Amino acid sequence: MALLTQRRLWLLIAGASAALALASILITEGLALQPCHLCIFQRLLFMLIAPLALIAALTKGWLRRISAILAALVALVGTATASYQTWLQAQPEGSVSCLGPDMGPIEQVVEWLGRLQPTLFMATGFCEDVALVILGLSLAQWSLLAFLLMLGLSLWLLMSRSAA
Repeated sequence: MALLTQRRLWLLIAGASAALALASILITEGLALQPCHLCIFQRLLFMLIAPLALIAALTKGWLRRISAILAALVALVGTATASYQTWLQAQPEGSVSCLGPDMGPIEQVVEWLGRLQPTLFMATGFCEDVALVILGLSLAQWSLLAFLLMLGLSLWLLMSRSAA
């Protein structure tokens, strides 16, 4: 695969991640949605993938490889998070909740970030609530598709012969 193609694909991942993070902010604000801890965490993961993919696009050698591996790992965490939220939303109403008596690591990170930058990271909703459906899919399901595509493309780029 040509180096130019590698760069374009990493730039596509970076641009898509940045666009999805921005879209989540605009949709939340524009439609007055109440984002949950998992929603905010997924926004954060898209914000992390964007610069990692950009570094992979603009560098060569070990730095590209490290940033590509990190981008794939973050996409994997995003896939797991969005899968869990999708599962929560598929359960009968009132049967499950993402919030327990003690906050887990995701909730702690989101709460800390929410105190630092409330506009971007304040969680006010419940993970099991489906606040918005677009073309038959919840936002969590769209997020899952995006993370899966980014993960698959990242892994494919990492395994391609000219990934170095």
